Amino acid sequence: MLRYETLKDVSAAALQRFDLIIDVRSPGEYAEDHMPGAVNMPVLDDAERAEIGTTYVQVSAFEARRAGAALVARNAAKHLETALADKPKRFRPLVYCWRGGMRSNSMATILSAVGWPVAVLEGGYQTWRRAVMAGIETASPELDLILIDGQTGTAKTALLEVLRQKGEQVVDLEGLARHRGSAFGGFANAPQPSQKAFETALWCALEGVDATRPVFVEAESARIGSVRLPSPLWTQMKGAPRIEINAPVAERAHFLATAYADIVQDPEQACAALELISPFHPRDQIAHWRELALQDQPETLAAELMAAHYDPAYDRARRKRLTPSALSLETERLDAAALETLADRIIASKQAL
Repeated sequence: MLRYETLKDVSAAALQRFDLIIDVRSPGEYAEDHMPGAVNMPVLDDAERAEIGTTYVQVSAFEARRAGAALVARNAAKHLETALADKPKRFRPLVYCWRGGMRSNSMATILSAVGWPVAVLEGGYQTWRRAVMAGIETASPELDLILIDGQTGTAKTALLEVLRQKGEQVVDLEGLARHRGSAFGGFANAPQPSQKAFETALWCALEGVDATRPVFVEAESARIGSVRLPSPLWTQMKGAPRIEINAPVAERAHFLATAYADIVQDPEQACAALELISPFHPRDQIAHWRELALQDQPETLAAELMAAHYDPAYDRARRKRLTPSALSLETERLDAAALETLADRIIASKQAL
Protein backbone atom coordinates (compact mmCIF):
# COMPACT_ATOMS: atom_id res chain seq x y z
CA MET A 1 0.00 0.00 0.00
CA LEU A 2 1.22 3.47 -0.84
CA ARG A 3 2.29 5.46 2.19
CA TYR A 4 1.87 8.79 0.48
CA GLU A 5 -0.83 10.79 -1.24
CA THR A 6 -1.10 11.23 -5.00
CA LEU A 7 -2.18 14.64 -6.29
CA LYS A 8 -3.80 15.54 -9.61
CA ASP A 9 -4.82 19.14 -8.99
CA VAL A 10 -2.12 21.75 -9.74
CA SER A 11 -4.23 24.83 -9.14
CA ALA A 12 -2.74 27.55 -6.95
CA ALA A 13 -5.26 26.74 -4.22
CA ALA A 14 -4.36 23.05 -4.21
CA LEU A 15 -0.62 23.75 -4.04
CA GLN A 16 -0.90 26.18 -1.14
CA ARG A 17 -1.25 23.41 1.43
CA PHE A 18 2.29 22.14 0.82
CA ASP A 19 5.29 23.53 2.67
CA LEU A 20 7.66 22.80 -0.21
CA ILE A 21 7.47 21.57 -3.79
CA ILE A 22 10.43 19.29 -4.55
CA ASP A 23 11.49 18.74 -8.15
CA VAL A 24 13.59 15.56 -8.18
CA ARG A 25 14.45 15.75 -11.88
CA SER A 26 17.98 16.43 -13.08
CA PRO A 27 19.34 19.99 -12.96
CA GLY A 28 19.07 20.25 -16.75
CA GLU A 29 15.40 19.32 -16.74
CA TYR A 30 14.75 21.72 -13.89
CA ALA A 31 16.57 24.57 -15.67
CA GLU A 32 14.37 24.24 -18.75
CA ASP A 33 11.18 24.70 -16.72
CA HIS A 34 9.72 23.80 -13.36
CA MET A 35 6.70 24.44 -11.20
CA PRO A 36 6.75 27.91 -9.58
CA GLY A 37 8.58 27.89 -6.28
CA ALA A 38 9.85 24.33 -6.72
CA VAL A 39 13.27 23.50 -5.28
CA ASN A 40 15.53 21.16 -7.22
CA MET A 41 16.66 18.11 -5.24
CA PRO A 42 17.71 15.74 -8.01
CA VAL A 43 17.79 12.04 -7.27
CA LEU A 44 19.83 11.63 -10.47
CA ASP A 45 22.00 14.41 -11.84
CA ASP A 46 22.37 14.95 -15.58
CA ALA A 47 25.35 12.62 -15.96
CA GLU A 48 23.79 9.91 -13.79
CA ARG A 49 20.53 10.10 -15.70
CA ALA A 50 22.39 9.67 -19.00
CA GLU A 51 24.38 6.77 -17.56
CA ILE A 52 21.26 4.94 -16.38
CA GLY A 53 19.60 5.52 -19.75
CA THR A 54 22.60 3.99 -21.52
CA THR A 55 22.54 0.99 -19.20
CA TYR A 56 18.83 0.52 -19.87
CA VAL A 57 19.39 0.44 -23.64
CA GLN A 58 22.72 -1.39 -23.86
CA VAL A 59 22.53 -3.82 -20.92
CA SER A 60 19.05 -4.41 -19.44
CA ALA A 61 16.17 -2.77 -17.67
CA PHE A 62 16.98 -4.76 -14.52
CA GLU A 63 20.59 -3.57 -14.35
CA ALA A 64 19.46 0.00 -15.00
CA ARG A 65 16.92 -0.18 -12.17
CA ARG A 66 19.47 -1.69 -9.77
CA ALA A 67 22.11 0.94 -10.54
CA GLY A 68 19.49 3.68 -10.51
CA ALA A 69 18.12 2.63 -7.13
CA ALA A 70 21.59 2.86 -5.58
CA LEU A 71 22.11 6.36 -6.99
CA VAL A 72 18.65 7.52 -5.95
CA ALA A 73 19.15 6.26 -2.39
CA ARG A 74 22.57 7.91 -2.18
CA ASN A 75 21.34 11.26 -3.50
CA ALA A 76 18.19 11.20 -1.37
CA ALA A 77 20.39 10.65 1.70
CA LYS A 78 22.38 13.77 0.80
CA HIS A 79 19.20 15.82 0.62
CA LEU A 80 18.04 14.47 3.98
CA GLU A 81 21.35 15.46 5.52
CA THR A 82 21.39 18.95 3.97
CA ALA A 83 18.37 20.73 2.50
CA LEU A 84 15.86 18.68 4.52
CA ALA A 85 17.83 18.38 7.74
CA ASP A 86 15.92 21.09 9.60
CA LYS A 87 12.39 20.21 8.50
CA PRO A 88 9.94 19.59 11.39
CA LYS A 89 7.69 16.60 11.97
CA ARG A 90 4.69 18.27 10.33
CA PHE A 91 6.64 19.24 7.20
CA ARG A 92 4.44 18.55 4.16
CA PRO A 93 6.26 18.23 0.82
CA LEU A 94 4.97 17.66 -2.71
CA VAL A 95 7.34 15.68 -4.92
CA TYR A 96 7.36 15.41 -8.69
CA CYS A 97 9.57 14.12 -11.49
CA TRP A 98 9.07 13.95 -15.28
CA ARG A 99 6.02 11.66 -15.41
CA GLY A 100 5.36 10.84 -11.76
CA GLY A 101 7.30 7.58 -12.05
CA MET A 102 10.22 5.93 -10.33
CA ARG A 103 12.19 9.03 -9.34
CA SER A 104 9.38 10.81 -7.51
CA ASN A 105 7.93 7.61 -6.05
CA SER A 106 11.34 6.55 -4.74
CA MET A 107 11.91 9.92 -3.09
CA ALA A 108 8.40 9.95 -1.66
CA THR A 109 8.85 6.46 -0.19
CA ILE A 110 12.01 7.60 1.60
CA LEU A 111 10.45 10.84 2.87
CA SER A 112 7.31 9.09 4.03
CA ALA A 113 9.47 6.61 5.97
CA VAL A 114 10.78 9.58 7.93
CA GLY A 115 7.18 10.27 8.94
CA TRP A 116 6.41 13.26 6.78
CA PRO A 117 2.99 13.45 5.06
CA VAL A 118 4.24 13.36 1.46
CA ALA A 119 2.33 13.78 -1.78
CA VAL A 120 3.43 12.85 -5.31
CA LEU A 121 2.15 14.74 -8.34
CA GLU A 122 0.45 12.18 -10.53
CA GLY A 123 1.84 12.48 -14.04
CA GLY A 124 4.71 14.62 -12.77
CA TYR A 125 5.90 17.68 -14.66
CA GLN A 126 3.80 16.59 -17.65
CA THR A 127 0.65 17.18 -15.58
CA TRP A 128 1.85 20.70 -14.80
CA ARG A 129 2.73 21.32 -18.46
CA ARG A 130 -0.71 20.25 -19.67
CA ALA A 131 -2.34 22.49 -17.06
CA VAL A 132 -0.27 25.49 -18.21
CA MET A 133 -1.18 25.11 -21.87
CA ALA A 134 -4.84 24.39 -21.12
CA GLY A 135 -4.98 27.37 -18.78
CA ILE A 136 -3.55 29.76 -21.39
CA GLU A 137 -5.91 28.43 -24.04
CA THR A 138 -8.94 28.83 -21.79
CA ALA A 139 -8.04 32.18 -20.27
CA SER A 140 -6.85 34.05 -23.38
CA PRO A 141 -10.22 34.44 -25.15
CA GLU A 142 -11.75 35.79 -21.95
CA LEU A 143 -9.22 38.60 -21.51
CA ASP A 144 -10.38 42.19 -21.99
CA LEU A 145 -7.08 43.33 -23.48
CA ILE A 146 -5.99 46.89 -24.23
CA LEU A 147 -2.71 47.20 -26.15
CA ILE A 148 -0.21 49.95 -25.43
CA ASP A 149 1.31 50.64 -28.85
CA GLY A 150 3.77 53.09 -30.34
CA GLN A 151 7.04 53.33 -32.19
CA THR A 152 10.37 52.29 -30.66
CA GLY A 153 11.34 54.42 -27.69
CA THR A 154 7.88 55.62 -26.67
CA ALA A 155 8.34 54.22 -23.15
CA LYS A 156 5.62 51.60 -23.44
CA THR A 157 7.05 49.27 -20.80
CA ALA A 158 7.61 52.16 -18.39
CA LEU A 159 4.05 53.32 -19.02
CA LEU A 160 2.75 49.85 -18.17
CA GLU A 161 4.53 50.05 -14.83
CA VAL A 162 2.91 53.43 -14.09
CA LEU A 163 -0.49 51.91 -14.92
CA ARG A 164 0.26 49.01 -12.57
CA GLN A 165 1.17 51.43 -9.79
CA LYS A 166 -2.17 53.16 -10.31
CA GLY A 167 -4.03 49.91 -9.69
CA GLU A 168 -4.60 48.77 -13.27
CA GLN A 169 -4.17 45.18 -14.38
CA VAL A 170 -0.97 44.74 -16.39
CA VAL A 171 0.81 41.76 -17.95
CA ASP A 172 4.38 42.68 -18.84
CA LEU A 173 5.16 40.29 -21.69
CA GLU A 174 8.66 41.66 -22.24
CA GLY A 175 9.40 41.31 -18.53
CA LEU A 176 8.27 37.69 -18.59
CA ALA A 177 10.36 37.09 -21.73
CA ARG A 178 13.36 38.97 -20.27
CA HIS A 179 13.75 40.77 -23.59
CA ARG A 180 12.97 44.28 -24.81
CA GLY A 181 11.65 43.13 -28.16
CA SER A 182 14.31 44.30 -30.64
CA ALA A 183 17.78 43.33 -31.85
CA PHE A 184 19.06 45.31 -28.86
CA GLY A 185 16.53 43.80 -26.50
CA GLY A 186 18.52 41.07 -24.77
CA PHE A 187 20.17 41.33 -21.36
CA ALA A 188 23.75 40.08 -21.17
CA ASN A 189 23.41 38.99 -17.53
CA ALA A 190 19.84 37.63 -17.77
CA PRO A 191 19.32 35.18 -20.64
CA GLN A 192 15.82 34.55 -21.88
CA PRO A 193 13.81 31.70 -20.38
CA SER A 194 13.06 28.61 -22.40
CA GLN A 195 9.77 28.56 -24.29
CA LYS A 196 8.28 26.29 -21.63
CA ALA A 197 9.48 28.49 -18.76
CA PHE A 198 8.08 31.57 -20.49
CA GLU A 199 4.70 29.87 -20.84
CA THR A 200 4.77 28.85 -17.18
CA ALA A 201 5.48 32.45 -16.15
CA LEU A 202 2.76 33.71 -18.49
CA TRP A 203 0.19 31.30 -17.08
CA CYS A 204 1.03 32.34 -13.53
CA ALA A 205 0.45 35.96 -14.56
CA LEU A 206 -2.84 35.19 -16.32
CA GLU A 207 -4.07 33.02 -13.44
CA GLY A 208 -4.12 36.10 -11.22
CA VAL A 209 -6.06 38.28 -13.69
CA ASP A 210 -9.63 39.38 -13.05
CA ALA A 211 -11.33 38.72 -16.40
CA THR A 212 -14.06 41.28 -15.64
CA ARG A 213 -11.51 44.14 -15.73
CA PRO A 214 -9.33 45.42 -18.59
CA VAL A 215 -5.78 44.12 -18.85
CA PHE A 216 -3.06 46.30 -20.34
CA VAL A 217 -0.29 44.67 -22.38
CA GLU A 218 2.29 46.04 -24.76
CA ALA A 219 1.58 45.58 -28.47
CA GLU A 220 4.08 42.91 -29.47
CA SER A 221 4.83 40.81 -32.49
CA ALA A 222 4.23 37.07 -32.21
CA ARG A 223 7.85 36.61 -31.09
CA ILE A 224 9.74 38.39 -28.32
CA GLY A 225 13.39 37.59 -28.84
CA SER A 226 13.62 33.80 -28.90
CA VAL A 227 10.22 33.03 -27.32
CA ARG A 228 6.83 32.95 -29.01
CA LEU A 229 3.51 34.14 -27.71
CA PRO A 230 1.06 31.22 -27.43
CA SER A 231 -1.35 31.36 -30.36
CA PRO A 232 -4.54 31.80 -28.22
CA LEU A 233 -3.08 34.93 -26.61
CA TRP A 234 -1.69 36.25 -29.91
CA THR A 235 -5.09 35.80 -31.55
CA GLN A 236 -6.75 37.76 -28.74
CA MET A 237 -4.16 40.52 -29.00
CA LYS A 238 -4.67 40.95 -32.76
CA GLY A 239 -8.29 41.91 -32.21
CA ALA A 240 -7.78 44.07 -29.13
CA PRO A 241 -8.11 47.90 -29.11
CA ARG A 242 -4.82 49.79 -29.29
CA ILE A 243 -3.69 53.00 -27.64
CA GLU A 244 -0.89 54.52 -29.68
CA ILE A 245 1.74 56.71 -28.01
CA ASN A 246 3.50 59.33 -30.16
CA ALA A 247 6.59 61.33 -29.16
CA PRO A 248 9.32 63.31 -30.96
CA VAL A 249 12.33 61.38 -32.27
CA ALA A 250 14.81 63.32 -30.10
CA GLU A 251 12.84 62.54 -26.94
CA ARG A 252 12.56 58.88 -27.90
CA ALA A 253 16.30 58.70 -28.56
CA HIS A 254 17.02 60.24 -25.15
CA PHE A 255 14.68 57.77 -23.47
CA LEU A 256 16.31 54.81 -25.24
CA ALA A 257 19.80 55.89 -24.18
CA THR A 258 18.57 55.64 -20.59
CA ALA A 259 16.42 52.51 -20.93
CA TYR A 260 19.24 50.64 -22.70
CA ALA A 261 21.96 51.85 -20.34
CA ASP A 262 23.40 48.34 -20.06
CA ILE A 263 24.10 48.31 -23.81
CA VAL A 264 25.30 51.92 -23.87
CA GLN A 265 27.89 50.97 -21.26
CA ASP A 266 28.99 47.93 -23.28
CA PRO A 267 29.74 48.99 -26.88
CA GLU A 268 30.68 45.42 -27.84
CA GLN A 269 27.18 44.29 -26.94
CA ALA A 270 25.78 47.08 -29.12
CA CYS A 271 28.01 46.01 -32.01
CA ALA A 272 26.83 42.42 -31.61
CA ALA A 273 23.22 43.63 -31.81
CA LEU A 274 24.01 45.58 -34.97
CA GLU A 275 25.14 42.34 -36.58
CA LEU A 276 21.61 41.02 -36.19
CA ILE A 277 20.21 43.75 -38.45
CA SER A 278 23.19 43.82 -40.85
CA PRO A 279 21.36 41.78 -43.55
CA PHE A 280 18.92 44.68 -43.96
CA HIS A 281 21.41 47.52 -44.47
CA PRO A 282 24.56 48.29 -46.50
CA ARG A 283 27.86 47.39 -44.91
CA ASP A 284 29.03 50.97 -44.74
CA GLN A 285 25.86 51.93 -42.86
CA ILE A 286 26.42 49.18 -40.27
CA ALA A 287 30.07 50.27 -39.96
CA HIS A 288 28.95 53.86 -39.31
CA TRP A 289 26.53 52.75 -36.60
CA ARG A 290 29.24 50.61 -35.05
CA GLU A 291 31.46 53.68 -34.84
CA LEU A 292 28.70 55.63 -33.10
CA ALA A 293 28.42 52.83 -30.54
CA LEU A 294 32.16 52.72 -29.96
CA GLN A 295 32.37 56.53 -29.72
CA ASP A 296 29.70 56.61 -26.99
CA GLN A 297 27.04 58.48 -28.99
CA PRO A 298 23.94 56.50 -27.97
CA GLU A 299 21.33 59.19 -28.71
CA THR A 300 22.66 59.78 -32.23
CA LEU A 301 22.79 56.03 -32.80
CA ALA A 302 19.24 55.57 -31.49
CA ALA A 303 17.86 58.39 -33.65
CA GLU A 304 19.50 57.03 -36.81
CA LEU A 305 18.41 53.46 -36.11
CA MET A 306 14.83 54.60 -35.58
CA ALA A 307 14.80 56.62 -38.80
CA ALA A 308 16.40 53.93 -40.98
CA HIS A 309 15.24 50.69 -39.40
CA TYR A 310 12.71 50.66 -36.56
CA ASP A 311 10.22 53.34 -37.60
CA PRO A 312 9.81 51.94 -41.14
CA ALA A 313 9.38 48.44 -39.68
CA TYR A 314 6.75 49.74 -37.26
CA ASP A 315 4.89 51.51 -40.08
CA ARG A 316 4.82 48.32 -42.15
CA ALA A 317 3.52 46.32 -39.20
CA ARG A 318 0.88 48.94 -38.46
CA ARG A 319 -0.50 48.72 -42.00
CA LYS A 320 -0.95 44.96 -41.56
CA ARG A 321 -2.83 45.19 -38.27
CA LEU A 322 -6.44 44.09 -38.24
CA THR A 323 -7.60 46.91 -35.97
CA PRO A 324 -6.81 50.65 -36.19
CA SER A 325 -5.68 52.47 -33.07
CA ALA A 326 -8.63 53.22 -30.81
CA LEU A 327 -6.86 56.19 -29.24
CA SER A 328 -3.78 58.22 -30.20
CA LEU A 329 -1.96 60.15 -27.48
CA GLU A 330 0.70 62.77 -28.17
CA THR A 331 3.41 63.71 -25.70
CA GLU A 332 6.38 66.03 -26.03
CA ARG A 333 8.21 64.42 -23.11
CA LEU A 334 8.78 60.91 -21.79
CA ASP A 335 9.85 61.74 -18.26
CA ALA A 336 8.10 60.54 -15.10
CA ALA A 337 5.62 63.44 -15.04
CA ALA A 338 4.66 62.88 -18.68
CA LEU A 339 4.12 59.17 -18.11
CA GLU A 340 1.88 59.95 -15.14
CA THR A 341 -0.21 62.22 -17.36
CA LEU A 342 -0.41 59.61 -20.12
CA ALA A 343 -1.47 56.95 -17.63
CA ASP A 344 -4.22 59.19 -16.24
CA ARG A 345 -5.51 59.89 -19.75
CA ILE A 346 -5.52 56.18 -20.57
CA ILE A 347 -7.40 55.29 -17.38
CA ALA A 348 -9.97 58.00 -18.07
CA SER A 349 -10.52 56.62 -21.58
CA LYS A 350 -10.43 52.85 -20.99
CA GLN A 351 -14.16 52.36 -20.60
CA ALA A 352 -14.76 53.88 -24.03
CA LEU A 353 -12.38 51.50 -25.82
